[in-house]
Amino acid sequence: MRKSRRIGSRFFMGLVFLFLYAPILLMIVFSFNAGNSNVVWQGFSLRWYEELFQDRTILQSLYTTLLVSVLATAVATVAGTFAAVGFYSMRRRTRSVLMNVNNIPMMNADIVTGVSLCLLFVAVFGLWNEFAANYRITLNLFGSLYRITFPELSLGFGTMLIAHITFNIPYVILSVGPKLRQMDNNLVDAARDLGCTWMGAFFKVILPEIKPGIVSGALIAFTMSVDDFVISYFTAGSSVSTLAMEIYSMARRRVSPEINAVSTLLFVVVLVLLVVVNLREARAEKAAARRGA
Repeated sequence: MRKSRRIGSRFFMGLVFLFLYAPILLMIVFSFNAGNSNVVWQGFSLRWYEELFQDRTILQSLYTTLLVSVLATAVATVAGTFAAVGFYSMRRRTRSVLMNVNNIPMMNADIVTGVSLCLLFVAVFGLWNEFAANYRITLNLFGSLYRITFPELSLGFGTMLIAHITFNIPYVILSVGPKLRQMDNNLVDAARDLGCTWMGAFFKVILPEIKPGIVSGALIAFTMSVDDFVISYFTAGSSVSTLAMEIYSMARRRVSPEINAVSTLLFVVVLVLLVVVNLREARAEKAAARRGA
C-alpha cells in the first residue's frame, strides 16, 4: 500500500514538473532552430542568437531592463534593510500594524498598483508643469534678474525606476525581518557597552547576522524588476521600453524566434544565479555546523 502511494506521489510530482518545465524546454530547443517556425524543427543553428545581438531595439530594451533592475534593487535593498531594522526596534503592536501595511503592496494586483502610480505621477507632473508654465509667463511679463528654469516633467525612466523601488521594498523588508528576529539581542548590547556607536554596531554586528536575508531580498527584488511588465507599462510612458514590454509588442505582431533566444539567455542567467546562491548558503551552513561542533 505504501509502495503504491509512493509511486503515485512520484508520478504526480513528475507530471507537475513536466507541466512547469516542458514549455521552457520547448522554448530553449526552438531557440536553436534554423527556421522561423516554433513547431517544425528545421535543423540546429545559432541564427536567432546572431540576429538577437544585431537587433538594436531588443538590446536597448534589455539594457533598460537591467539598468532599472540593478538601480531599483540597490536602492530598495538599502531602504528595505533600514526599514526592517526600524520595524524590529518598535513595539510589537506597532510593528504588527506596519508589517500588515507592508504586505498590502505584495497582495495587491499589479494592475492596481500600476494604474495608481500612473495617476499619481500624472497628477503631480500636471501641477508641476502648470506651475512652470505660469512661472515662465510671469518672467516674460515682468522680467527678472534671476531666471530659474523649471523643466517640464513626464513619464519616463525616472518614474519607472521609482515604481520599481516602491514595489521592491516590501519584499526586502519581508526577507530581512526574520533574520533580525533570529539574531541575539545581547550581541548588540555587548557592542554598545564596549563603546561601539549605533552605526558601528549595525555594520559590525547586525549586518553580518542579517546578510543572508539581505541577499535573498536583493535577489527577489531583482527578479521582480526583470519580470515586471504591468507596472512598467503604466509608468514608463512612451520614451522607454523594457524587455517585457518589447516582447509583448513583438508577440502582438508575430512571435519571432528572437524571443526564444532572449528568453533562453534570461533563464540561463537566473538559473546560474540560483545555483551560486544555493551553493554559498550550503557552504555557509556547513561552516556554521563545523564551528558549532
